[in-house]
Amino acid sequence: MDLTGLSSIYTDYMKTQSDNQKLEKMKADWKEKQKGTDDEQLLDACKQFESYFVEQMFKEMQKTVPETEYSFKSTGTMVDYYRDSMIQEMASLSTETGGLGLAQMLYEQMKINNGSEA
Repeated sequence: MDLTGLSSIYTDYMKTQSDNQKLEKMKADWKEKQKGTDDEQLLDACKQFESYFVEQMFKEMQKTVPETEYSFKSTGTMVDYYRDSMIQEMASLSTETGGLGLAQMLYEQMKINNGSEA
């Protein structure tokens, strides 16, 4: 009975098992990286939504301020552009520093709805 070929078969089998384990580890690592990216993208989208919401809220609040004889009336597009840019920046800064907490609540709810932990 010749068992010399059995050794090479066993070696090939062990090499295949090792390659399969490496492949599974690479797949798991890739999925984890994708999950992190998806979470970051979801949180970023929630922050963008909160920023837009706060911006619209600021614009509506600004409309309620009564104009007086000392009020600067916007007559040019550059003044309107500057005002809109300022409101947009204030909304963005508000969201980045915690803001209303709307982005975090949306993020957590969307994570729960997708079936994963927040």
